[in-house]
Amino acid sequence: MTVRELDAAGITDPGLRVAYSSSRHLNARYGRTYFLATRLLPPERRPAVHALYGFARRADDIVDDLGDTATTAERSAALRALEERLDAALAGAPVSEPVVRALAHTADAYAIDPSLFRDFLVSMRADLEVTDYATYEDLRAYMHGSAAVIGLQMLPVLGTVVPREEAAPHAAALGVAFQLTNFVRDVGEDLDRGRVYLPADLLAAHGAHRDLLLWSRRTGRRDRRIVSALAAAAALTRDVYREAAPGLAMLNPVARPCIGAAFVLYGEILDAVRRDGWSSVHRRSAVPRRRRAAVAAAGVVRVTAARVGAAMRKGAA
Repeated sequence: MTVRELDAAGITDPGLRVAYSSSRHLNARYGRTYFLATRLLPPERRPAVHALYGFARRADDIVDDLGDTATTAERSAALRALEERLDAALAGAPVSEPVVRALAHTADAYAIDPSLFRDFLVSMRADLEVTDYATYEDLRAYMHGSAAVIGLQMLPVLGTVVPREEAAPHAAALGVAFQLTNFVRDVGEDLDRGRVYLPADLLAAHGAHRDLLLWSRRTGRRDRRIVSALAAAAALTRDVYREAAPGLAMLNPVARPCIGAAFVLYGEILDAVRRDGWSSVHRRSAVPRRRRAAVAAAGVVRVTAARVGAAMRKGAA
C-alpha cells in the first residue's frame, strides 16, 4: 500500500519515498483512529497526511516519551534543534531527518503556511514548562498551537468546495475537539507526565482539583466530584464538535469520508469513557475494534460513491 500511495502522489525520489514511508510507519503505529481514517482518502493524498502526523508525533515524542530519561533542558534543546531543521528544510536546504524532509515537501506541495508549524512548536515548548491551566480560555490559547493548527494544516491537503477561509474555523474547531477528547480520555496518563489539562475552573465548579486527581490516580479510588467534572468536560467537548460539524460539507467530496469517520470515531471515545464510568483517571477507554471496522466499512462505501460521482461529473463535462 505504501508504494501505491507514493506512486499515486508522484513521489519518485528514493530519499523522499523513504522519508514518507517513515512518517507512514509512525501514523500506523501510534495514530490508530487517525490512520484508519486516513485510509479513506484517495491514495495520492495519504502521504501528505502521514507527513503531517509524523512530524507532530516526532515533536510529541521529544516532549512526552515517558521512557526517555532526558531532562527538561535536554528535551527543550532537542525541540529547538528540530525547529531549526524544519526552518532549514522549509527554506530549501537539504535535511536528513525523514519526518522533517517529508513535512517540508508536503508544505511546499500544498502551500501550507509555515507559521502553522511554528505555532505548533510553541505549544510543544509550553508542555515542557506548563503543568496546568487556570481557565478554559487559557487552555484554548494553548490548543491553538497544539490542535487548531493541525486542522488548518490538513485543510489544503483535503481540499474544499468553498473558499478555504470559510472552512478554516471549522477545521480548527475539529482539531480542538479531537484534542479535548484526548484530554478527557487520558487524564491518568497526563497525570503521570505531571500535567492536568482539564482547566482548574472547570474542576473547581464540580468540587474537584489537581490534588484530588492525584489522590485518585495513586489510590485507584473513585470520587463523584471527578466523575462530575469529567462529564462536564465531555459536554464541553461535544459543543466544540458541533462548532466543527458544518465544515464537513465544505470539504472536497473525496475527503469527506475520511474526516467523517474520524469525527464519528473520536466522538465515540467520549461514549467509551462514559461507559467505563468516567474512570479515565485510572484507565484509557477505547472504541471497540468491531465498531471501528464498521465505521471504516461505511466510509469505504461513501468513498466509492464519491469517486463514482466525480467520474460521472467529469464524463458529463
